[in-house]
Amino acid sequence: MARQISEIKKSITDLFMINENLVQWYGLDQARSFDEQFSTVSFENILIDFFARVFYVFELLFDNHKAEVSDIILQQKPHSLTWYRNKALAFQYGFDLYDDTDVFINEGYTDEQIAASKIIKYSAVTEAVNESRLIIKIATEDSNGDLAPISEAEKESFDAYIDEARDAGVVVTIINYLPDILRLTLKIYYDPLVLSSSGVAITGANGGKKPVEIALKEFMRELPFNGELILASLIDKLQKTEGVKIPHLINAASSWIDSAGITYATFENIAVKKIPVSGYFQIENFNNIEYIAN
Repeated sequence: MARQISEIKKSITDLFMINENLVQWYGLDQARSFDEQFSTVSFENILIDFFARVFYVFELLFDNHKAEVSDIILQQKPHSLTWYRNKALAFQYGFDLYDDTDVFINEGYTDEQIAASKIIKYSAVTEAVNESRLIIKIATEDSNGDLAPISEAEKESFDAYIDEARDAGVVVTIINYLPDILRLTLKIYYDPLVLSSSGVAITGANGGKKPVEIALKEFMRELPFNGELILASLIDKLQKTEGVKIPHLINAASSWIDSAGITYATFENIAVKKIPVSGYFQIENFNNIEYIAN
C-alpha cells in the first residue's frame, strides 16, 4: 500500500540525518530534526520533497498494477464461482462457438451486434448447501430496464452453452425465474406540511409524486443481483425519505415461482433478511401503505 508523501519524506530525511558524510558536510546536529535545520524553501528540502512525490506516484502505480494483476488472476481462474459467473455473462445468443471451446466466433459481426447478443445482464453463482451442485442464477432486462427472465428459446441456447463450458462432472442448475414477489405492509407517519394524506409531495422536486414509493423502487434497484434484502436497511432508506417522520414496517413477506416456472408459492414472512430465489425482487404493489399524519 502506497505510503503518504509525508511518510516517504520522513524516511528520506531520517536517512539524511544519519549519513555521517552529510552530517559532517553540513555540520548538522543529530540531536535535532531535519526540519529544524533546513528551511522549507531550502534547496535540500525542495529536492527531497520532489523525490518524495515521485516515489509516492511510483508506489501508487505499483499498487494499481498489483490490484489489476490480482483481479485478472481471480477473473480468469478456472473452476471458481467467479469464472462460472463470467461465463454466464459472456453468453452470446445466436452466435456459434469455435470447435471444442467455449469461445464465441465474432468475426464478421459489428460491435453493436456483439453487444446486443449478450443478453445475460445479471448472474450469480453459488454452491448448493446439501449436494455437489452449482446454482447459476441469471436475468436480463426488459424494455423498461427492469430485471426479467430470458425467453424459453434463449434459455435453451444458454443451457447448451453452459453444458459446453462447464467442467466435466460438474452438475449445474440454472435459475431463470420470474422475480420473487415482495409484499410490504407499512404505516408511514408523515409530516402534513410536506406530504398529503395520500403520500403525495405537496411541492419540491417530487411535487405531485409519492416519495415513499419512489424510495422503495430505488431501494430495490440498489439491491445487488442475488443480494440479501435486509429489512433494517429498507427502513433506513424510508427514514431518509422526504416528508417521512416514522416508517413502521408491519410485515414483509415474499413468494417465489416454482421450479417449473408456472405458479407462485404461498407468501412466507421475512423476519430479518432474505435472499431471493430468483435473484431479484419485485414489489407486489403499494396498496398496503397507510399514511398517518404526525
